[in-house]
Amino acid sequence: MKAIKYVLLLLLILVIGASIYIAVQPNSFEVTRTRTLKAPPSVVYDNVSDFKNWESWSSWIEEKPETTVTLGDTTKGVGGSYNWEDEDGTGTMTTVDTKINTSITQDMQFGEFPKSDVNWEFKPNDDGSTEVTWTITGKNLPFGFKMVSAFMGGMEKQIGPHFERGLTLLDSVIQTEMKVYNINVEGITQHSGGYYLYNTASCKFSDFEKNMTAMLPKVGAYAITHNVTMAGPPFILYHKWDEENDTVMFSACVPTNSRIITDEAEILTGKLESFRAVKTVLKGNYSNLKEAWNTTMNYIADNNLEMIEGGPMLETYLTDPMSEQNPAKWITEIYVAVK
Repeated sequence: MKAIKYVLLLLLILVIGASIYIAVQPNSFEVTRTRTLKAPPSVVYDNVSDFKNWESWSSWIEEKPETTVTLGDTTKGVGGSYNWEDEDGTGTMTTVDTKINTSITQDMQFGEFPKSDVNWEFKPNDDGSTEVTWTITGKNLPFGFKMVSAFMGGMEKQIGPHFERGLTLLDSVIQTEMKVYNINVEGITQHSGGYYLYNTASCKFSDFEKNMTAMLPKVGAYAITHNVTMAGPPFILYHKWDEENDTVMFSACVPTNSRIITDEAEILTGKLESFRAVKTVLKGNYSNLKEAWNTTMNYIADNNLEMIEGGPMLETYLTDPMSEQNPAKWITEIYVAVK
């Protein structure tokens, strides 16, 4: 009997000690993780801001694939939401505020526990990558919440590794999505031709992209400063393409509605007559243009078409990379003159 009393007393002391330990735990928590993702802020923001993307990089779902996710009527931006249910209970996440390409604020409610605040911040780096910070905070925590948290090792131990894994998965998903591309040969079409402003250069293939990205803005700037109306998207007109000798001669062009008399020696006016062409559309990064050109040439050969010697060969850039930073959404049209 005396032994039982000692055991009960010991248990009482343990319970009181545990209660005191739990009671003195902080009434708030904060867990945050930061990772640099190899993508511009707009691309990262677009993915995170839409809950329909979360399953692909959620470490919780990776750990418990049986989790049931239900998307709200709205999934993107303020008011977007989703619910989840697993063996531990149910939860809801709702977006309450956004600053485009900069930050996202969300409310998370898990079971009967107090609401937590979730915040995302996206900071651009000079190399085109994005520093992503993911934070969750909770305040005015009740005794029951602190008890569960204490027995499970604390919020840092529970959430921190999931945030780290989630950011790693997010980076991987975005890298994969940015590399998606599609090449479609649309076949024979009639290019309308027209007047254009241009400047010309000859260089090695390895220097082409650097020269092209420097030249096109100069022609565009001339049009803007001289109040010239552009009649369409900019394009590259190839004059000579010699892979064997590693040389390319091309003009960076901006189409105009009429013939323009220029007052700068480097900016000239040209005109393309309407021509019959094979048209190919590339949706994706410019790094896939070589494959797009090879696909076009194979189409011409397979269909017994004949290129016009010295005829126009164009790349028309329908997407402005400064406005749309996801290369998977860039659209480029290729035109090759055929008889």
